[in-house]
Amino acid sequence: MSGARGAPTSPDAPLDAAPDAPPDAPLDGTLGPRFDGSVPAGGYRWWYIDALSDDGRHGLTVIAFVGSVFSPYYAWAGHAEPEDHVCINVALYGPRHHWAMTERGRDALERDATHFRVGPSRLSWDGTRLTLEIDERSTPFPRPQRGYPMRGRITLEAETLATARMAIDHAGLHRWQPLAPAARVEVAMDTPDVRWSGHGYLDTNDGDEMLEQGFRRWDWSRARMADGTTAILYDCTEHDDTGRTLALHIDHDGSVAAFEPPPLQRLPRGWWGVSRATRADGEARIAHAFEDAPFYTRAAIDTVLRGERVTAVHETFDGKRFANGVIKWMLTMRMPRRTGLR
Repeated sequence: MSGARGAPTSPDAPLDAAPDAPPDAPLDGTLGPRFDGSVPAGGYRWWYIDALSDDGRHGLTVIAFVGSVFSPYYAWAGHAEPEDHVCINVALYGPRHHWAMTERGRDALERDATHFRVGPSRLSWDGTRLTLEIDERSTPFPRPQRGYPMRGRITLEAETLATARMAIDHAGLHRWQPLAPAARVEVAMDTPDVRWSGHGYLDTNDGDEMLEQGFRRWDWSRARMADGTTAILYDCTEHDDTGRTLALHIDHDGSVAAFEPPPLQRLPRGWWGVSRATRADGEARIAHAFEDAPFYTRAAIDTVLRGERVTAVHETFDGKRFANGVIKWMLTMRMPRRTGLR
């Protein structure tokens, strides 16, 4: 995690979108995910949801992709047609983990500003609420075509809406927008029988090239503060070893301000050896390990930010590892590709 060129330097300074990445999400004066956003050949766009239950026993992530950045099939096709490589990744964490990530082609995709469908699963946005109707099949290793159903409904009610959109690399080829940095989430899955509620988060990323082309690695986290506001940390390292650090506080009205990045702290490596780190004002530790892959980890961490002890959702992406062809071949075991609407 080297040099933080471009990192915020003054505490609580107002933060605007980077000049090389002007906001395009709220061009028509609306807020929200804008599922009709364009995706160039060789690029990607995703919408990301995470949540942690109030009792601390459960978590989830859902990611809807156009130009699925982790798809070996998109890579083998030369990243030429992003709309032919789409999926909705669903992960439920708790006493038992449930995971689905089935790629489909353009014939299974429908999208407009407020609706997004891939095969039998769909997302709908009404201005403050995101409703997810999930109808997927799990992908157990090593026989992904024989998974069991994952069906049910997830709703995210935004408590805060934000429009700030900014580059996370120096060339402005990769952008990020925290759409609903604070939200309430209700999970009502029929299969498996999982029901809980908790606090959640919604954002979107898009780019003009693949992640592994832009980044050697990144560490990201989001934490809900005691007053219901949100703290975000982004540490991105590009291939020339320059880096960009974002330490952001998002208030109830959606305004985004930079704060002084806390000191860097190493976290334990993942099972596959992925190195990970965060920034914290005190001791940080892994509370619950969610995902542990050869190039990626996700976990809930106990940490200290802005003088508060908080639980944060944390992820690490290792672009150098992901670029390895063997890793992409391994992904076919967890990420089948299907044709047709189902």
